Amino acid sequence: MSEENYRIESDTIGPVKIPKDALWGPQTERSRNNFPSGELMPIQIIRAFLHLKKAAAESNVEVGDEPKEKGEAIEDAIDHLLALNDTDLRKDFPLHVLQTGSGTQSNMNVNEVVANLANKLHPGLGILPNDDVNRGQSSNDTYPTTMNIVAVEALDKLEPAIKHLIDELVVKEKKYWKTVKVGRTHLQDATPLTFGQELSGYISALKHDLSYIQELKPTLYELAIGGTAVGTGLNAAPGMTEKIAGKLSEVYGHEFKVKTNKFWGLAHHSGLDVVHGALKTLAADMFKIAQDVRMLASGPRAGYHELNIPANEPGSSIMPGKVNPTQAEAVTMAAAKVFGNDTTITFASSQGNFEMNVFKTVIIAAFLDSCDILTGTITGFADKMIHGLTVNEERMDELLENSLMTVTALSPHIGYHAAAKIAQTADKEGTTLKEAALKSGKVTEEQYDKWMDYMKMTNVDQSTPEE
Repeated sequence: MSEENYRIESDTIGPVKIPKDALWGPQTERSRNNFPSGELMPIQIIRAFLHLKKAAAESNVEVGDEPKEKGEAIEDAIDHLLALNDTDLRKDFPLHVLQTGSGTQSNMNVNEVVANLANKLHPGLGILPNDDVNRGQSSNDTYPTTMNIVAVEALDKLEPAIKHLIDELVVKEKKYWKTVKVGRTHLQDATPLTFGQELSGYISALKHDLSYIQELKPTLYELAIGGTAVGTGLNAAPGMTEKIAGKLSEVYGHEFKVKTNKFWGLAHHSGLDVVHGALKTLAADMFKIAQDVRMLASGPRAGYHELNIPANEPGSSIMPGKVNPTQAEAVTMAAAKVFGNDTTITFASSQGNFEMNVFKTVIIAAFLDSCDILTGTITGFADKMIHGLTVNEERMDELLENSLMTVTALSPHIGYHAAAKIAQTADKEGTTLKEAALKSGKVTEEQYDKWMDYMKMTNVDQSTPEE
């Protein structure tokens, strides 16, 4: 860095060379050089920090703990930063997730940028990162506060994606409610059901997953702000944190609260851990659904081929005309990442040594990654696979006619063992079930035709799609 391209500032350790036009200060610069690995701090965290710092400045002024002119200058600087698009905002927030586990350096990155910009916009006030922007706060309570805020934001984006997939599945459920097909258990033939009934199981799974998320999400409304360094609230002005919670609730549209145990809020991340468990459950169900769809669409000539999937892109660089279940593959890969993220979050949440968990930054990065990839792949699966999905009824009929497990309908009339013998004979001799049944002498053709009613076997008239 040539001399004309940097300035020198000092922190409590000593002087630091900082790029001349950078709004950040010495602590940010140290972290930028000391921790260059891994992904950048999520921009959502930066924006949440800015909203938190603005709420803190306003609240400190209101309770008389910050001069009005300084508070307003801080608010003005933050408004300028919040107005930037993500690309422009990122320029002054260059730090990585793999830094100190408390997120101290990102907290200071925000403090330094806001202070320097406030001083540029309002010269002469001498606004300081620690004393003014960080007044009544500590990284130990601000970072976990932003963690919960951005987690709630991410869930707000995920929930509509789940609802959208449910809606697309409901369309197909209604369309194919009475389309009979062979059922399968243990990857073997089983009794018939309708494709609509099969889809209703997927829909119910997703509705349950959505309800788990919605029921657990309020635990994230509990904010750590006001705990300061170890949970005692030292240096936080009385009444400040309640005002902060109210202001953040207005910004984000959720009822955040600060009347919670701060020792827990700083040292544990139980809420994020348990909510991510619901995301893992959603990922597991999505894996199952995507796996089923791509297997039922396998072929078209050498597989099940019960389903026809949209051709979104060429499936092979060497095999012309090949169509692959790529949206299902994206879902299953996303699920694999979510499973890994859950392991990371579970382990990291266990590392709450004494008064503070020091894995905060990796916990929230993993949580946001899960929300992001689930939101994207669920939306893609709904729009680019389920929306254009159709059934191959001829193939479904063919497989159903060749199934041996429809013999179950004969059991109440001729007994389990006699029915089993008919199925085994048909399988061994390569005949149809009807031929084996008539040959057994246990069933007449009239009886067979009466009892072998595939639609009746599904009980479809007694079961209705969920509302």
